[in-house]
Amino acid sequence: MRRVICTALAAVALVGAVETQAGYTQTKYPIVLVHGITGFDTIGGLVNYFHTIPWNLERDGAKVYVASVAAFNDSEQRGAELARQIVPWAGANGGKVNLIGHSQGSPTSRVAASLRPDLVASVTSINGVNKGSKVADVVRGVVPPDSAIEGGASAIANALGAVINLLSGSNNPQDGLAALETLATPGTTALNSRHPWGVNNASYCAKSSEVHNVRGYNIRYFSWTGNSSYTNIFDAVDPFLAITGLAFAGEKNDGLVGVCATYLGQVLGDSYHMNHVDAINHLFGIRGWTEPVSLYRQHANRLKNKGV
Repeated sequence: MRRVICTALAAVALVGAVETQAGYTQTKYPIVLVHGITGFDTIGGLVNYFHTIPWNLERDGAKVYVASVAAFNDSEQRGAELARQIVPWAGANGGKVNLIGHSQGSPTSRVAASLRPDLVASVTSINGVNKGSKVADVVRGVVPPDSAIEGGASAIANALGAVINLLSGSNNPQDGLAALETLATPGTTALNSRHPWGVNNASYCAKSSEVHNVRGYNIRYFSWTGNSSYTNIFDAVDPFLAITGLAFAGEKNDGLVGVCATYLGQVLGDSYHMNHVDAINHLFGIRGWTEPVSLYRQHANRLKNKGV
């Protein structure tokens, strides 16, 4: 038994050593991290949406940009914003970028890749809403269309978006109702019909392949996700996600998105002990058993080895 334990510890140490070697994350094209709904790049230069992840990618060679699109809006609008943002970043770094999107950042990235396939080498989904969210379906079903409740909820979301704009130094258009519509299953299905690459719509849990030809350009698609809503008793966000996770009626989920709904391109993992917020290393690094930073670093190395 002692020999087995020592061997396991040695293997862990070896992985750690490999992940810290110079150039480990040095991809050919820069990495662009794309936030989800309610998100931002940074608040006052102090709070980062992707907590410590940019630095952990950059310390071994990666060039990283963090996108700033609307905190609340539909994925088409956000994707168009992202497509404009990546133009100078791609132009200054070999002509392309690698998009890595969390939550709504995934369909946002997919739209940007569809609009500017000449500028995108890969799209990676982290706990992405690629086949809708049943939580959004429940909210959409509870809130009557064109009601005072809908109007009030939309106004609150838009106001929050305006605050995020102010604190992050952005000026993105906000539309809370459009965000809800695009994340619900009907809205995502419509989006997929316009931007189908990387998603297999044959069935809910159908997976796809890695390389897709998008309007004449080959783009690589990847995804991974967590499958637990409650992962750490010290994380103040977990009780909320445990409640929203009830919408899935037993289906594996991360608190906001079902596991099968996250599938995009080559599925790298779908059973990580992470919830929706753990996937971006929040609440300030309080998380489940899976260490999310390593997943990003390993993926940067994967992209490097694939020549992108």
